[in-house]
Amino acid sequence: MQNAAAKVPVKDFLIGEGEPLAVMCGPCVIESEDHCLKAAETLKKIFSKRKINFIFKSSYDKANRSSIHSYRGVGLDEGLRILQRVQKEFDLPVVSDVHNPEEARSAGEVLEIVQIPAFLCRQTDMLLAAGGTGKVVNVKKGQFMAPWEMGNVVEKIRSTGNNKVIVVDRGTMFGYNALINDFRGIPIMQKFGVPVCFDATHSVQRPGGKGDSSGGEREFIPYLSKAAVAVGVNCLFIEAHPDPKNAKSDADSMLDFKDLPLLLEQLERLYACVHV
Repeated sequence: MQNAAAKVPVKDFLIGEGEPLAVMCGPCVIESEDHCLKAAETLKKIFSKRKINFIFKSSYDKANRSSIHSYRGVGLDEGLRILQRVQKEFDLPVVSDVHNPEEARSAGEVLEIVQIPAFLCRQTDMLLAAGGTGKVVNVKKGQFMAPWEMGNVVEKIRSTGNNKVIVVDRGTMFGYNALINDFRGIPIMQKFGVPVCFDATHSVQRPGGKGDSSGGEREFIPYLSKAAVAVGVNCLFIEAHPDPKNAKSDADSMLDFKDLPLLLEQLERLYACVHV
């Protein structure tokens, strides 16, 4: 284990100890080009009022939906084209998840940050392909893994010569259709010499809780976000939507855009208290 969390460069800022809070935020999935561009524009305006570094997030494909009938997204090629527009037109860094080594290489040509979903965090070929892009790799801790097991995941990515790694905690399975958060995991994973991000929205999921889709408890997002900042997290992952109830993916576990300004104000003040 390394003792000091490294700082990871993203566009024109750093994520890590002593740096401003960073937040990855956006709709779970690209619902359309127009919806994605409007979301990015609105979120940029919201975040511009805070001393928080904003990274836009949306998925071109949700490959692990509960049901074959669930909406997955616009696909790799169309999705990357749209996300590239977001980057250029709004001057924003963008993160999106990849699902196989070939996707990682394609996404690495466009995205600022390549994300490894929690279910795939032990897939060596995925990690090596993501590391090989040279881009920042944002890897989520599997719901089935202890935080101290993520050291091997970080080592796999670093073996490619890429040290730009962020590890994300998104809860741990606790029985059927339930997750819990052990906030000890944040300082434990920081000891691997990486910034740690906390995924506040997937942490409130109830995986497969509706039978053919996941449920969630949106009302707990602010509580978990503030708890993670109080513990010393470097980054937050908060999926948000202008109309969560009608979202095409993760409707129950996304924050409403209108609830973001107050939460961001609280998070900024709390972060300043913790990092004195």
